[in-house]
Formats: sequence, structure tokens, C-alpha cells
Amino acid sequence: MKLKYLSLALPALLCASSATFAQSGGNNQPQKFIDTDNMDTAVKPGDDFFEYANGGWVKRNEIPAKQTRWGSFIMLRQESTDNMISILDEVSKQSNHPKGSVKQRTGDLYASAMDSIAIERKGYTPIKTDLKRIDKIASVQGVINELVFQRVNGLGSPLFGFGVGQDSKNPTKYIVSLGQGGTTLPDRDYYLKNDARSQKIQEAYKKYIVELFSLTGVAADAAEKNAESIWQIEKTLANAQLTRVAMRDPNATYNKFTVADFSKTTPNLNWVALLPKLKTPGQDSMLVSNPAFMKTVDSLLTATPIADIKVYLKWNVLKGAAGSLSSPFVKANFEFNKVLSGQKVQAPRSERMSALVDGSLGELLGQLYVDKYFPAAAKQYMEKLVNNLKVAYAEHIKNLDWMSDETKARALKKLNAFTVKIGYPDKWQTYDGLNINRNDYAGNLRNISIWRYNYMVTRLGKPVDKTRWGMTPPTVNAYYNSVNNEIVFPAGILRFPFFDFKADDAINYGGIGAVIGHEITHGFDDQGRKYDADGTLRDWWTAADADKFKQRSDKVVEQYNALTVLDTMHVNGRLTLGENLADLGGLSIAYDAWKKTKQGQSGEKIDGFTPDQRFFLSWAQVWRSKQLAETAAQRILTDPHSPEEHRTNAPLTNIDAWYKAFNVQPGDKMYKKPEDRAKIW
Repeated sequence: MKLKYLSLALPALLCASSATFAQSGGNNQPQKFIDTDNMDTAVKPGDDFFEYANGGWVKRNEIPAKQTRWGSFIMLRQESTDNMISILDEVSKQSNHPKGSVKQRTGDLYASAMDSIAIERKGYTPIKTDLKRIDKIASVQGVINELVFQRVNGLGSPLFGFGVGQDSKNPTKYIVSLGQGGTTLPDRDYYLKNDARSQKIQEAYKKYIVELFSLTGVAADAAEKNAESIWQIEKTLANAQLTRVAMRDPNATYNKFTVADFSKTTPNLNWVALLPKLKTPGQDSMLVSNPAFMKTVDSLLTATPIADIKVYLKWNVLKGAAGSLSSPFVKANFEFNKVLSGQKVQAPRSERMSALVDGSLGELLGQLYVDKYFPAAAKQYMEKLVNNLKVAYAEHIKNLDWMSDETKARALKKLNAFTVKIGYPDKWQTYDGLNINRNDYAGNLRNISIWRYNYMVTRLGKPVDKTRWGMTPPTVNAYYNSVNNEIVFPAGILRFPFFDFKADDAINYGGIGAVIGHEITHGFDDQGRKYDADGTLRDWWTAADADKFKQRSDKVVEQYNALTVLDTMHVNGRLTLGENLADLGGLSIAYDAWKKTKQGQSGEKIDGFTPDQRFFLSWAQVWRSKQLAETAAQRILTDPHSPEEHRTNAPLTNIDAWYKAFNVQPGDKMYKKPEDRAKIW
């Protein structure tokens, strides 16, 4: 399932109380939804709107040592984490909840995760049996058997990706798929580039490998040899991987084979025999995102000494378990992460373990969250807002001067077919068969991983369940899912600065309204536009209209390619194109929908700002943020979203109403001539 996210998704993030829907400014004063203390009004809005809207906050706030970024999103997530810890502290205190109940399983998983004394006592015992099993491998077939074992037993995905998901060209059916993978660093470029930063990370990675093996009793010289063997294998895999930009083309990565035919291209990996062992019997076809990569994997099995592959397989177990073993392993894991991200101190255990519960049993914990923190009125308000945005979007489509009536009709059909999910699932995941033991943290983690795998593969042959969610209810984020043609807004994001019941419409439309428009636009961005109304990967555009879309979107690519972070690192306009189009379309549509409201049609100032100014300031404060240099450099390579300051500024330069609202004139740094402004949706 390919999801298009609003922002960089962080794992297992939790939400805050309903009190945030009706905040006050302290001392019984009404909240200022646009607070000038957070602004830097010495900066001209037309020179740097991000700085104008957020400069005071940026100067006043430091990134907490346990964070790599700080701003509106992360502050909400921190608030959410605190509230989830409160819930989990409460349910974990009792050990007599009915077995299998929501409170028993969430409470006992958290209790086992917080029992650091028991975890310390075990050291790396939870994976000793796995390491010994790998020691006994003596052949290529033994390696292949281990690849199967690790997958079906929740030990990760060495060498390549394997899964079961919807067939993009037949989305009512599930199908087996193979994908590139097998590497540890965040992107293939970390293995292939030789600049100073890449070399620093490479050395830190090898040091991390040496340290983990040393902690299991491997001698220093042998551990260093292991690191070099792992590096060479992963570098070979990285060389064969497609770039992130190349992987964005859903047609290029849709390669369907019969199982028998694909097996002929990978003589060591006989998929006819392997699929039943992977618990996916009876399959006649499969999808392969990068066939050339799988050929590299196949040849690697015989070109690499068995001893080196065994080391690699041990590493897959070690790195997957490091964060859940005793403190020396956890410390080594964090020290390596410090080099990657710049994070100064590790988050408290309670925060890490509450995230683990949300990531593992998200729809059990989500039920407790919704009961306590999510008001039904928020869902009703959102439904109204979504409908308003869809009406505005339809008007935009009808009024496009570059699209033919034929393509417009199909675009409107797709828009009208959108499924909208708000807050939480109508049908909760029950995790049937998943047992959680209060006194067995390692066993719980293994059980969860095995359950997930079994749940995934047993979907084969069953009707696609479109009620399922790709995020947990407490998550501070939103997404579009192309194969289901759905937009989804978890409860966690429905809080200020995105949304507040007491705020004026300019605030809510500039915040959550633009988020809604963003997710709708993903259905019509450079990837989403290739899926039709029922989620099928199928071309519904006339050739002429597709060419016009490309010409217009290429202007957006050029605009973002010119932007930088850390002075010299350029935004990748092609990698970020989908998100940039969604930001531009979302903000434009939200503005037009808001202009239909009473406030949108008035000129009444609030706290000194006109309605239009408040709308655009609301947009800017959503992206209020600062980040560590290491994190910024990593995100430029890996994140399909542009940095927050550019997410604020770049779309505005293409919106005529913003120029008028802040009297932006030629000579201002952000000014673009009307004919140069990108107009798509």
C-alpha cells in the first residue's frame, strides 16, 4: 500500500487531550491564534514569509536535547506522547485485566517493556539461539532456508523486501510482491558517495557493527572483519537499488511475472518452491518492483563466501534486536543514531516504550485514546470541512484552462469517488491470536512480529478490506492511499495549530483545511494522477493533457531545485514533487473554500490582521520548525517532503491572493512575476 503523507512520519506517535480543542492564553485571557510574539515583524513578508511569521519563535526556542527537530508537529507529538504515557501508566499498574482484553494487552506490553531490570538480566539471551542457528549454515540452500526462517519468525527482511499487498492494476486483489532492500543506512547514496559527511557516517556504521558483534563475545579483529564483509554485501545491494526518484514512478516499478517465469531469472531462488515456505502457497503471479535488483541478490548468493553471508544474516538479527536488548546494545544503537541525526540524548524509556505500544498495538491503544481524548464533535466538523474542500476542488477542475473536458470529467469522477476517513476506524483491529505476557518483553516482540507476518500473508485470497487504516488514531499526520482512493485524517492531527473549535475560520482553513486540500491533491499529483477513480493504476488522461500537466509540474521541479538548506545542499525537486504539488494545490483549494465563509467575505480584522492575512499566517505557523544540521542533511536525501521553511514560502509565491494580502511588490525577495507563477490545480 503506497501512502502519501502530509509530513515526515515518525513511528508510533501519540496524541493529547481534548482540552487542546479549547485552549486559553492563560490568566483567563482568550487565546491568540496568531501570536505576534512568535513573529518577526522586522522582516518583510515578501522577503521571507517563514521568518516573518515564525522568526520570534525560532529565536526564542531551542531544540530539546532528546529531539532532532522542534516545531508545531513535534510539539503536538510530544504532548501526545505525554498523554499516552498517562494512559499506559494507568492500565499497566493492574495485572488482573481480563486476558485478551484491550487493557490487558496494552498494559502488559508496556509493563514488560518498562521492566528494565529483567531486560538487563537477559543481556542478549533473546537472540542467542538465532545466532547459533546461523552458525550451522553450510550451503547456499542453508542460507535460503534462513532467509525464509527470519521472515516468517519476525526477524526482519535480509537481502530483499517481501510482502503481500493490493495489486495496483487490480486493487480488489492481494498479490505477493518483491522489492529492493537489504541495506541498513537510510539511503543508497550513503554507500556510494565519498563526501566528508558520507565518509563520517560510513565509519560510524562500521564502528557500530564492530561494537554489536563485540558485545556478543566476538573478538575485536573478527568483529572488524565482519564489518567489512557486511559493508561489501550492503554496498553491492545499494549499487543495484533504484534511486528514490526512480522508485516514484508506479508504472516503472509495476513488473508482473508468473512465478515460474520469474524463477527462471533467479536460478538460486526458486519462487515456486519458496512461496509455500513463506506461507504464500498457490500463487501463479507476483509483482517485482526492481527485477534487476533481484538478479543481483541471486548472483550474490553464489558469488559471496558462505561465511560472509552468515555474518550478514547474523547482523540482520543483531541490528533488529539491538534497541530491545540490555543497555550496552541500546547505547551502541543510539550512539550510531547520534551520528546520523545529531540527536544529543536518548528519549526517556517511557516515551520510547509508549511509542512501541502504539506501533505494535495501535488500534488497541487507539481505542483507549479515542475514549478519553477525542470529542465526537471534531469528527463532525471535519466532515463538513472535507465536503467544503471537495466542492472547491470540483470548481477548480471545472475552471481549468489547460485541461480538456474529457479529462475533466474523469477527474471529477475520481474526486467524487474519494473515501474519507476521520478520527479512527469504524471497525477496530482485534489482533486475534496475539498473546501478550506481562513478564516476557522479548517474547512479546517476537510474538508481535510473527503475528504481523501471519496477518499479512493470510490476506491472500480474501477480499480487500478497505476499512483498514495505515496509521493509528493518535498519529499526528494524514495520508492519501492511491489504490483505495482514500484520504485519512487520524484523530491526533485534529488539534491546534491545525484545528481548534474556538478559532476563526481563517485559522482552521489555513491549518487543517490546507491539510485536507493537500491530501486531496495527492490524488492528482504526479503519482496519484496515474490511478483512476477505483484505485487502479490506469491512464485516464488524454495525451495532450498529460503533456500540459508535465510542463506545469516541471516548473515546480525547477522552483524547488533552486532552494537550499545548510547553504549548499539543494532540495531535490523531483523527489519532492508530489508533496510540493500537494502543498500548492492544498493551500490554493483551502483558500478558495475559505473565501466562501462569512469571514472569508469580510474585511474585519482580528488582533490587527485582516482575514486573508490570518489565513496565510495560519498556514505558516503549521510549519513552524527548526532542525539539527545532521537531520536536515539526512532529510534532503531521504524525505519526499521539502524542508519546512520552503513548504511555507514556495507555495505562497504562486498564489496571487498572498501577494495582495501582504502587498508583496517587485523587488521583494519572494516576488515572482504573474506569468512565472505555477498554476496547476
